[in-house]
Amino acid sequence: MIALKLAYRNLIGAGLRTWLNVIVLSFSYILIIWYFGILDGWNREARRDTINWEIGSGQFWQQKYDPYDPFTLEDSHSPLTKEMQAEIARRTMTPILISQGTIYPEGRIQSIILKGIDPNQKILTIPSAQLKQDCDEIPAILGKRMAKNNKLQIGDIITVRWRDVRGTFDAADAKIVGIFKTNVPAIDNAQMWIPLTRLQAMMGMPDEATIVVVDKTKNMPTTYPGWDFKNHDFLLRQLDAIIRSKSVGIMFVYVILLLLAMLAIFDTQVLSIFRRQKEIGTIIALGMTRGQVVKLFTIEGAMHGVLAAIFAAIYGIPLLTLQAVKGLSMPQGTDDYGITIAEKIFPVYSVGLVLGTILIVLLTTTIVSYLPARRIAKMNPTEAIKGKIQ
Repeated sequence: MIALKLAYRNLIGAGLRTWLNVIVLSFSYILIIWYFGILDGWNREARRDTINWEIGSGQFWQQKYDPYDPFTLEDSHSPLTKEMQAEIARRTMTPILISQGTIYPEGRIQSIILKGIDPNQKILTIPSAQLKQDCDEIPAILGKRMAKNNKLQIGDIITVRWRDVRGTFDAADAKIVGIFKTNVPAIDNAQMWIPLTRLQAMMGMPDEATIVVVDKTKNMPTTYPGWDFKNHDFLLRQLDAIIRSKSVGIMFVYVILLLLAMLAIFDTQVLSIFRRQKEIGTIIALGMTRGQVVKLFTIEGAMHGVLAAIFAAIYGIPLLTLQAVKGLSMPQGTDDYGITIAEKIFPVYSVGLVLGTILIVLLTTTIVSYLPARRIAKMNPTEAIKGKIQ
């Protein structure tokens, strides 16, 4: 208790030097928490949007389907099993048929992916109910990026060409009946959504699908003949890899901030020991052991972290709370990167993140304070009182 009181008095007595270190450390607290809060917020929102818009609780893929190889699409279709059809009737699954196609906006040629989906499905957030419109043309909905890139609007008529299961090319007009906005480019870029039964008839593939999206349901079989189940770990692995790579980049910033703060503490402790040699020699001569003096200086350094945490809380809590409410607006064009990212990212500051940051900074501050304080144990009290450098 005496060491704490002495350490506190010495810190306050140091004046500006102490408060400069506290300010630097407080910046480190706030920036570290903010950086990781942004990353965690992006991760949670991206996963939530991807699950709601694209993958549901998992997907069954036709065994030949490879989303990164468009040449597999011609063979990536199979009839739905009776068990799957029963689940579809209970609305616990929704099939999607995928095929290649071509559109001709304003006389230009644009290769696209045609996707057939049940207009009555409720598993995915895609507004497929808009496909219920009765029109002579093929009703189609597009993502906002797709519509913008091809200068299409609701009500536009566009020619669509496709190749059916027998290899015959055919074409028809499609009417844009809806344009939806999503943060998931995997269901937007170069894609056109039409009614499932219409695409099955166009392709000559009755009751067939390429993938089947699963709803949140219990006791769902994980195998069907000719189909492979893909869970969240598989379907979200790319997003997880991006988050991990971003985490590595942020760790460099984390280390740099800590090094800057620790360098300031280290220099302060070295200078303090150098300038206070007479004081150290006197208190050792008065009966305080060298270990107690080392402890005193270590506590002084560690208290920089405590004061910095208090100071950071005073101005950091309002700032971080405002950021969490207002969100961080992303620059224009980030939605074309091909990854799930919202126009605004709302940071998430978990208790573990805040406490972990405080503990790491305090532990590092204590260690850095102890290192220069070790030389006190080697001091000769008589020489220290005389002010002689050892």
